[in-house]
Amino acid sequence: MDGYAVHFFMSRFSMKIVDQATCSEGACWYLTKWITHFMEGKTISDYFINEQIRDKEVRVIGEDGEQLGIMSSKDALKLAEEAGVDLVKIAPTAKPPVCRIVDYGKFRYEQTRKEKEAKKKQKVTEVKEIRLSPNIDTNDLNTKTNAARKFLSKGDKVKVALRFRGREMAHMANSKHILDDFAEVLADIAVIDKAPKVEGRSMTMILSQKK
Repeated sequence: MDGYAVHFFMSRFSMKIVDQATCSEGACWYLTKWITHFMEGKTISDYFINEQIRDKEVRVIGEDGEQLGIMSSKDALKLAEEAGVDLVKIAPTAKPPVCRIVDYGKFRYEQTRKEKEAKKKQKVTEVKEIRLSPNIDTNDLNTKTNAARKFLSKGDKVKVALRFRGREMAHMANSKHILDDFAEVLADIAVIDKAPKVEGRSMTMILSQKK
């Protein structure tokens, strides 16, 4: 890797190769993979900065994304100090580790912002339960299917539970069509994740949003 000059351009602290003319395809690919993995997969508290970096040698990227080559951590820190900014280790397990000369305050702000945005995008799938009875009337059934449709449209799963009481338990199999009809009404938006099955005094099925 020492003989390869890899040029990076960083926009909002993400990187891509902009000149592969002096770098072998394999070398560029591996170095890019290492940096991308550790920049995107680590929280801001995981980064080592300045005197915390004690590696014998590091690969250094300048403030403007230019490749400054491999040098000792001491020399890299000196360059950062001369520029009035910090030295941040962004790919600790690369060989050698990759460090970036950057204003750590701005770096921290940008990474924290990205972490918050990533959390906002994370969708936790919930399972909403809809309860039916063997003697449910048409209006009530329509209300239940509309509620299920709203849940499904938000990406949630829906557990449909057909509840039986007393003598109704003896005719559970005859009521399965209620669940089948329920799923059919929602067929345009839902698929059956788990087919109807008996669970105690209930017959249940699970629907999820059609993709």
